[in-house]
Amino acid sequence: MIIAGLVVLAALGFLVVKGLGNATLYFRTADEAVAQKHQLGDRRFRIEGNVVAGTVREAAGTTAFNIESKGVVVPVSHQGDPPELFKPGIPVVLEGHFQGDTFDSDRILVKHSEDYIAKHPSRVTIPPSTVP
Repeated sequence: MIIAGLVVLAALGFLVVKGLGNATLYFRTADEAVAQKHQLGDRRFRIEGNVVAGTVREAAGTTAFNIESKGVVVPVSHQGDPPELFKPGIPVVLEGHFQGDTFDSDRILVKHSEDYIAKHPSRVTIPPSTVP
């Protein structure tokens, strides 16, 4: 009985450590990532930058584009379709790793503001507060 308990405890500990390891991704701006490229190696991390206008090309399930931060440009190859809000000039956060000089991405997070509500308050209904 004690051995079974130890096995279960060890398995749970392994799952917690594995889950926390996957939840912690390094976050770098494009200029920081290029400066730290050798330290990052092929490790998975998040990179932030603005999509450079005129660089977006889509073909066969892959989207290629460049991002920029503080004058440093990083070419990106994204597997899959970008989200609907994706467009040139907007800030994005990508998940993936460097493959040579190109950042291979499999997830795009589009950063956006809350200006829509401020500019068009009649189009948004906010539910009444549930605080007593």
